[in-house]
Amino acid sequence: MMQNIGVVGAGTMGTGVAHLFAARGYPVVMVDSSEAALARSRELIERNVTLYPLVDGEQPRLDAREVTRRIVFSTNLRELKDSDFVVENVTEKREIKEALYPQLDSVCPPHCVFGVNTSAISITRLAARTARADRVIGTHFMNPAPLKPLVEVIRGTHTSPETVDRTRALLDGVGRDSIVVNDAAGFVTNRVMMLTVNEAMFLLHEGVADSAADVDRLFRDCFGHRMGPLETADLIGLDTVLLSLEVIYDSLRDSKYRPCPLLARMVDAGWHGVKSGRGFYEYPDAV
Repeated sequence: MMQNIGVVGAGTMGTGVAHLFAARGYPVVMVDSSEAALARSRELIERNVTLYPLVDGEQPRLDAREVTRRIVFSTNLRELKDSDFVVENVTEKREIKEALYPQLDSVCPPHCVFGVNTSAISITRLAARTARADRVIGTHFMNPAPLKPLVEVIRGTHTSPETVDRTRALLDGVGRDSIVVNDAAGFVTNRVMMLTVNEAMFLLHEGVADSAADVDRLFRDCFGHRMGPLETADLIGLDTVLLSLEVIYDSLRDSKYRPCPLLARMVDAGWHGVKSGRGFYEYPDAV
């Protein structure tokens, strides 16, 4: 049976997740507090359906209007009242996420699963803000969500085996494989990735490397990476990288996760990477 999907947050990740599910035929309700963000999300999905016509390598080219017709764009959380599965994608600030979950808990039906799309924040901690801790699970989609074949699924302390099974089945239904890991700051992917991109920034900050392009080329040409660490940071969003490093550092108290001063300065300047048009590189076609 086709499930009703809720998506909270119309930023980069929420837009990608809504695109992915709608392109596979699921009815989606996307909620954000900003009408402007929702309008921009609709525009991006229509554009990206054209850019990414093959969501899973098998689908034929899709009609952009047909995909967005499957999505209800709303500023009202109550529109999630019929959701079977909600993917939450709001900003990587713990206090904002913690304030949201009691609201979702009061609106969504009891059977609804909450998928937390986060880079580093504890699934167990967020689940404690609800009356359904067994139905809260981490669903760490990678950017761009319509193209990445694998999702990191995070099992919180109270997440039930049934919730894990439901989540993996849903992801399989949109052509996504999944790997289940346990709840810890940064999980597996960002525990390693954030350390890598942060150290690459320090190498640039300290003058060990002359340019971001030199750092990235070493990783592409020497190790066969598709993208270098600084290109990857731009794609993730430098603001998200900074927030993720701060969460991991606060959780582990390990100095190796101390954010690079260059990163903090760039975020303060509004240089957030691809989504803002400038990061370690410039992106003149950014919407």
